[in-house]
Amino acid sequence: MKKALLLICLWLGGGMYAVAQEPLVNPNDSTPTLLERLSKNDRSVTTANMNLQFYTSGAAYLTEGKLDEAAFKLNRVRLEILGTFSRQFSYHFRQSFNKYSNPYSLDNLSSSVEYAFVKWDLSKKFALTVGKQVMALGGYEFYVNAIKVREFSDFNNTISCYQAGVTGTFRFSPTQELNLQVLNNRSGSDEDTYLYGLPEGVEKTRVPMLATVNWNGLFLDQALELRYAASWGQLAKKKNLYYLTAGNILKTGPVTAYIDLMYSREGIDSKGLISNLANEEFYTSATAQNATYFTTIANMDYRIHPNWNVYIKGAYETFGIYESNGYYRKGLYNRTWNAQACVEYFPMRNSELLIFLHFLYKGNVLASNGKAVGAIAPDRQRISLGLVYSIPVF
Repeated sequence: MKKALLLICLWLGGGMYAVAQEPLVNPNDSTPTLLERLSKNDRSVTTANMNLQFYTSGAAYLTEGKLDEAAFKLNRVRLEILGTFSRQFSYHFRQSFNKYSNPYSLDNLSSSVEYAFVKWDLSKKFALTVGKQVMALGGYEFYVNAIKVREFSDFNNTISCYQAGVTGTFRFSPTQELNLQVLNNRSGSDEDTYLYGLPEGVEKTRVPMLATVNWNGLFLDQALELRYAASWGQLAKKKNLYYLTAGNILKTGPVTAYIDLMYSREGIDSKGLISNLANEEFYTSATAQNATYFTTIANMDYRIHPNWNVYIKGAYETFGIYESNGYYRKGLYNRTWNAQACVEYFPMRNSELLIFLHFLYKGNVLASNGKAVGAIAPDRQRISLGLVYSIPVF
């Protein structure tokens, strides 16, 4: 009897395994592919590219000048596939191997998947992008490939910037475009999003979305680039989110310089920086409400030689409460600033391979409100030596 049961289980299990191994579409079927239908077998309109982005470093982490830890890290590993499958359609898929991998409840997709969208160019003047994509906020640090940023501002580092939705792009000219975008403002549940879940007495929203108007323009023979945006969304019932973001970028000869200005007004502290200040020894953990954040970022790169680049960068940020709630009183809570200097060496010209030496000093100045909730915010430093490589696989 036991042998019979075992054989049945093996048979069922083998059958389930066989079913699981079948492809979504059998290549031996005679059904024409989407590519064949759209291009009428003209494969000249088809492109496919795969890139691997790799960023690793050894770093010494210090607090108030005292060594906490020295270790090696794989800071970022990402794989992307992108291309076109007709003259009108393109696609982009990108996955990070440094992020949470289980599917979130709202968009039913892992946060490790950053891009999963299809773009449809309906005409030379208008395009539609559908799927998981980046928020169309302004600013250069937010927009530039993250593999090129050694240290983000707190503002950009705490935005859940890859979300599912739709974007309409209007191209007025080769140098002017307007994006109208509607995305989810979060990927998972409220418990996943806020440090301590929804505040007591706050009801969840039925429409957790963020609408953005974004304008990008090039001027002075494309030496000056402006990236401005305004966003509005609902975090919870009667709790809204507003973003005003602006990037001003100058690229001339060996110099790339930019100044970003970023502001958010949040009915619930979606970034969690204020909520994380309260000392749990004195206060019950609770997500703050009515938070404001403001950031100024300044950076200048100078390519002193085809094989060498240096840059200096600074960010000044403030965050506070605009209306008292719970034990969070109205007013400023903290000022943070970071100063960075970096030397980059490119062993091969016209290559994305670089070796860098980076210095970071990050300081905090607690306001009286921050001290009142028992916050502790020491200054931190980091010295890192690393390698970055974007590898075109095919």
